[in-house]
Order: sequence, then structure tokens, then C-alpha cells
Amino acid sequence: MQIVKAVSLKITSTLMFALMGAQVRFLGGSYPVGEVAFCRALFALLPILLVFAWRGELRGALHTSRPLDHVLRGMFSIVGTFCTFGALARLPLADFTAIAFLAPLITVVLAALFLKEHVRAYRWSAVAAGFGGVVLMLLPYLGSRVELTTSLLIGLGFALTNAFTSGSATIQIRRLTATESTASIVVFMTLLVMLVSLLTVFAGWRWPERPIEAVALVGVGFAGGLGQIFFTDSYRYAPASFLAPFDYTAMLWAFMFGYLFFAEVPTHEVVAGAAIVSGAGIFVILRERYLGLQRLRAMTVAPLADEADVEAAEPARRS
Repeated sequence: MQIVKAVSLKITSTLMFALMGAQVRFLGGSYPVGEVAFCRALFALLPILLVFAWRGELRGALHTSRPLDHVLRGMFSIVGTFCTFGALARLPLADFTAIAFLAPLITVVLAALFLKEHVRAYRWSAVAAGFGGVVLMLLPYLGSRVELTTSLLIGLGFALTNAFTSGSATIQIRRLTATESTASIVVFMTLLVMLVSLLTVFAGWRWPERPIEAVALVGVGFAGGLGQIFFTDSYRYAPASFLAPFDYTAMLWAFMFGYLFFAEVPTHEVVAGAAIVSGAGIFVILRERYLGLQRLRAMTVAPLADEADVEAAEPARRS
């Protein structure tokens, strides 16, 4: 395990995803969501293919024995991508990022429902606390402090839907990793998003009017592609349970980019709610790690106990 390298890659991946979000926020509603999603997939494909080719993993990237499972995972990503970009065009960067942190908690619920995982009271309590944190974040929108326009309401709906699709995609990835390579999962997902978003080409797509907008459209893809690569690479050097809490550094980047580029200052409710959701998510992750270690110890001790029983029985048989 190479902790420094793993953590550096993981934090860099959150930086890249936050940078992608900031560029989508900059583009706002000036471009159709389908066009931005297409650029995200198209320009992400270049660094992804280059890295997998360099590693010699590209040949097997399009080989799969489970095409329908890839399509299902891709549909979650397609809906999530469109909802992400739709939400970022309407909500402050920090608000969207904080709501997105619901995804790990939703994964717990979906794992219990569809993977039949046994979820104990500790994790259910964390899920309840996390949802309470989101309610706290939404208070400014429900009260008089923020005018709840139709645009904001749609943005909140997109953000919540993205959190659910992200949790669902995680469940599907768990199922795919049993037989599929990382290259095939990433490449199939990117191609599906690109093809589906291309179908919206007649829904008002247009060429960038300013060079900086063209740079942002390309940058959305490159930042997203590099984020995927750094994210995947980080797990080569440390266990997922160790690295998962570092996902929450995305909140720091969101606060920083929102303030520097858009003069967005998060409300006290958003900061407090984000802290609750982050704490609940980290608790779930650490609890998963603890239970994983317990299972590993049980698997290690059981064979030793069986062997001891056999050795203890030997003298009896001899006598």
C-alpha cells in the first residue's frame, strides 16, 4: 500500500471533478445540457483511451460478456450526467456538491434492497442523519431567505435525482466488477453517454460564440476524463475503505471555486448540513471497513480452529 500516492491521486481526482463542475456552472444555461454532456463524453474519451492504451488494457476494453448490465449502468450515468449539468446550471456549486454527498448513503439503502446486504442499526442511523442534513441544507430554499423560483426548484430536483442515480450506478458497478475490467466499465459508460447525448443534436446545439466558452466545453471533458483516471488509479495503491473519506474534499473545492469564480457564499445551513452529510457518509465508510476486517478475521481464524479440532481429536483416535 502506497498511502501518499493513493491519497494524492484521490484528492486530485476530486479537484478535477470540481473543476469540471465549475466549468459547467460557468456555461450555465447558455448551452443545451445534451451538448455539454456530449462534450463531456467526447473530450473525456481522449485521455481515457490514451491511458488504457499506454497500459496495454485497451484491447479488452470493448470485450464483455454482460452487455445488458453495461447498458443499465450506462443509463444510470446518462441520467446522472444530464441531471448534474441541469442542476449546476441552476444551483450554487457548493449546494449541488453537498446534496451529491447523499449518494453513499443511498447506496446503503439500495444495497439492502437489491443486493440483500444485512444493514445494521448503526448504518441506518447514519442514513437517517444524512437525510436530516440534506433537509437542513434545503431550509433556506423552503424559508424566506431564498426565493424559490421555478429554476431553483428544477435544480434541486435534478440534484436529488443525480444523488439517487449515482448511488444506483455504484450498486451496478459492484455487480460488474465481479467479471468486467475497469477499462470496459469506463469505456462503455463514456461511449453510451456520448451516443445518447448526440441524439439531442437538433435540440438547439450551437457553436461557441466566445473562445473561453469553447475552452470550457473542451475543459469539461478533459477534467472529467482525468478525474476518472486519477480516481481509478488511486485504488491501485490503497483499499477503497481507506480512500473513500477523501471524496469529501470535493466540498472544499466547491466552496473555493464557488467563491472565487461566482462570488457564491454558502449559507450557514448548507455548511452545517454538508458537515452532517459528510460525517454520516464517513461513518458508513468506516463502519464498512470495520465489518470487512471482522469478516476477514473470521475467515482466517475459522480454518485454524478447524485444524486445532482435528489435532485435538488425534490423541483420542490413537487411544
